[in-house]
Amino acid sequence: MSVFSISRGVSLCALACSLSSPALADEVAEQSRIIVTASPVVEEAAAKVARTPGGIDVVPAEDFGGKLAVSLRDALSFSPGVYTQPRFGQEVRISIRGSGLSRGYHMRGLTLLQDGIPINMADDNGDFQELDPQIFQHLEVYRGGNALRRGGSTLGGAINAVTPTGRTAPGAELRVDGGSFDTLRAKAAYGYADARGDAWAAVTADRSDGDRDHGRRKALRFNGNVGLKLNDRVETRFYASAQTIRQKLSGALNESDALNHPAKGNFAGDQARNIDSIRLQNRTTVQLDGGELAFGVYYNAKALNHPIYQLVDQKSEDRGVFASLDLAGDLGGLPVELTLGGQARFGQGKFRQFDNLNGRAGAPRSYQKARAQTINSYGEARIAPIAGLWLIAGGIYTHGERRLDNRFAPARSGDASFDAFAPKFGLLFEPAQTVQFYANYSRSAELPGFIELGQAPAGGVPGFTPLGTQKAWTAEIGTRGTLDIAHWDVSLYRADLKGELLQYNVVAGLYPAATFNADRTRHQGIEAGLDLALTPWATLRQVYQYSDFRFRNDAQFGNNRLPVVPRHFYRAELKLGTERFSVSPAVEWLPQGAWVDYANTKRVGDYATLNLGAQAEVKPGVTLFLDARNLTGERAVGDISALVRYVQDNPATLVNEGSVAFYPVERRAFYGGVRARF
Repeated sequence: MSVFSISRGVSLCALACSLSSPALADEVAEQSRIIVTASPVVEEAAAKVARTPGGIDVVPAEDFGGKLAVSLRDALSFSPGVYTQPRFGQEVRISIRGSGLSRGYHMRGLTLLQDGIPINMADDNGDFQELDPQIFQHLEVYRGGNALRRGGSTLGGAINAVTPTGRTAPGAELRVDGGSFDTLRAKAAYGYADARGDAWAAVTADRSDGDRDHGRRKALRFNGNVGLKLNDRVETRFYASAQTIRQKLSGALNESDALNHPAKGNFAGDQARNIDSIRLQNRTTVQLDGGELAFGVYYNAKALNHPIYQLVDQKSEDRGVFASLDLAGDLGGLPVELTLGGQARFGQGKFRQFDNLNGRAGAPRSYQKARAQTINSYGEARIAPIAGLWLIAGGIYTHGERRLDNRFAPARSGDASFDAFAPKFGLLFEPAQTVQFYANYSRSAELPGFIELGQAPAGGVPGFTPLGTQKAWTAEIGTRGTLDIAHWDVSLYRADLKGELLQYNVVAGLYPAATFNADRTRHQGIEAGLDLALTPWATLRQVYQYSDFRFRNDAQFGNNRLPVVPRHFYRAELKLGTERFSVSPAVEWLPQGAWVDYANTKRVGDYATLNLGAQAEVKPGVTLFLDARNLTGERAVGDISALVRYVQDNPATLVNEGSVAFYPVERRAFYGGVRARF
């Protein structure tokens, strides 16, 4: 496998030991470059993103094909720098470099794409439930400013999920898996290709009662694409996807219930998140002498029925156009590469809220019409003044407009316009074919979305709340490569933020809403990974994150640490066996719990969970797998909704007044399945 095709975890001590064992290195020399089997198309994608002078990685479907991958947490668990924690069902927290810390639901600070097309709405808010890991060919992760060539300008970066085509996945594929909590999933896919074109389609179904009460879910999804070769240089591809998702919400718990009654759920109001959506898109590529031109259009329509404290009923449409040009040549005898591109997204929606009568709409409480546009224009130039050294400079210009027309309270209507330029400078040094060192300095600009702009101050009527752009300058250095038995990917970063979107106590005349722009904050840390091919039948993969996120001389919180993400987090998996049969014990270790609140009055406990996977190829093309989780039945807090100040329980009262902000780790579970290709 290519040196840069997969990112892994890190254990610097293990790396040092591996380099000091030449006999072992000689024994596994043939295996050192083949950590995970990946298709040529994944190799090609990895080689392309490896030209980025910063934290990136490509995760092939083989990495999570032997798991019950129901969410991006399962798919990205060994992607360095991606912090993923479960809440319930397909609801997870996804954060890169501390993106979206104050968001206890949905997602902010990341651009999610499928086949290069944004899943996020035009205001940049997104729902990751619409991405189904069962149908991915691979995922591309661009951390922070390294998402420039994906049109990403946010702090966290971008994640692009790529589906197969009839050329990359010909023939039929069937898969059935299930297990604990009455979980059952199925997939049927087929791909076809000839000289003129190709087609691929998949239907997936998923249902489960969930590991917590009131966590039942079910979903039915379709994904497909058709490619036509117009001539030797031009290909156009049409994509279509549709999904219907029904998810009951177990909700957050107080700490006592999260630790002592982790199966408990919230039945009040029959809270749920029900999504019906459809996406249509076209992408045309033209092969040029020394480059490629790509352009296309897309349309997304979505209906969200969301009973929570009120019943939220949203219907939205988003449409957009995109284009990119990649050129390669020489300038004065020096290799030069140029990328130019842009995305224009336009959206509109009808946002209604009603009294929640046990999951049904009662009296209307709010009606807002929303319009948004986000236009990103980007460019990047790369030149190699000497062999093995690339200098990179580029930038992305973001223009955004947001408007809320409040039909129930016209005085609370409003609009805002945003403009920001985010430059990037970097260098990439390749002293050897399988080793890279890199550094970059970039700016990010994150525009507020409708969830932030349409808040309800002090329990009043939702309406427009003026907020500013979250901006940051990020410095990053790192290395990735393969040497003997080791494959590594290590990045160190520091981001100085201005205007981070965080929570505050509502104060008349100062903080009229729960989420507002902070003053100065800092996010810094380590994103690291290491794979070791210990023997021909044993490989170890690891990821480690160090996260130091804090205020900087804040008027309320001084230099306190930001909550939610712990300082240290480690995952490891040891695969024993061959491609025909293997067992894979794995551990997830949080040595110190995260802070719960901005005031730093409460920290959750540490934990370690033990998991086990196994695969067996019973005949060519037919594989059985086992996925056992939390074998020791560990009880701990997995995720937290950020609080301004934690409220403790008063032991003198029967009612537990402790803050309800905790999500327990997944309970002990056993899953198994079979997949077959014909």
